Amino acid sequence: MHKVLSFTEYQKLVGQPLQSEWLLMDQQRISAFAEVTEDRQFIHIDPEKAAQTPFKGTIAHGLLTLSVLPHLVETTFPLLEGMKLSINYGYNKIRFLNPVPSGSHIRANFLIKSFEAIAEDKYQLVTDISVEIEELDKTALAA
Repeated sequence: MHKVLSFTEYQKLVGQPLQSEWLLMDQQRISAFAEVTEDRQFIHIDPEKAAQTPFKGTIAHGLLTLSVLPHLVETTFPLLEGMKLSINYGYNKIRFLNPVPSGSHIRANFLIKSFEAIAEDKYQLVTDISVEIEELDKTALAA
């Protein structure tokens, strides 16, 4: 169950880091994403051929890593009291810094930059995000 915070309590999170749980990026998830997006480049779906590359195996699509961020936000952030709907406004300066090998675990590190009311019953939460790859000590994505 998520913690529910008032507007004032939520504002106190500004400057605070939050960290998601680890998420498995296995071949089943990568292959399903390839089918849905029709991005079937061998580096994502053909383990034998991908083993011959500098990556030594298949890797997750950068956009797959980006696409799991809403899930990681939802499972990490507290809820705002009275919130009825949450919409992703977008990301600034997305960078895919390192590939995510199939079978890896990733997690997101969030730094809350601001939280403010922008209209009646409308709020904007701004965060810096980095996605790390377990056991590789590398950042996969920054936004």
